[in-house]
Amino acid sequence: MRVRTDDEVYRVDAVWLGPPKATFPWRARYVAWGVGIVVFLVVLTIERQMGVGFGFFSTAWALVATILLTRFITQRISHERPLTAVMSMWVRELTAPRERTASTGGAASAARIRVSPQRPRPKLSKKQRARQQAQHRRTSASRKKEVRGVRTPARP
Repeated sequence: MRVRTDDEVYRVDAVWLGPPKATFPWRARYVAWGVGIVVFLVVLTIERQMGVGFGFFSTAWALVATILLTRFITQRISHERPLTAVMSMWVRELTAPRERTASTGGAASAARIRVSPQRPRPKLSKKQRARQQAQHRRTSASRKKEVRGVRTPARP
């Protein structure tokens, strides 16, 4: 038994060829006509915002741009991927969060580096600190001790 799919129904493009007995020399789907009208109005609006006047050549270039943009858009849409899905995907791509590639900060500077007047000393344990303090007391006490028979010079 063979199961037939409904792909043949979708392979037929909904195409308007023009009025009866006076068809257009090109084929365009209904969705292309709708997209083309919207794109043409957007292109004309952009031209006016740029300061291009309304004339024959500006309208002709707008028509050329419309044809190119419409072909670009309609090549990406089909019955499996409709225009609404493509538009929502486009909006999500534009509004998706991005990784920041710009670095923060600038060139290295010594302006924020703290400088200490003493060089750093290694941390000592409590025993080592006590021993060092005791040794310091002994040497400072021996210097103050007066030796018999030797006179210290008078201080001014």
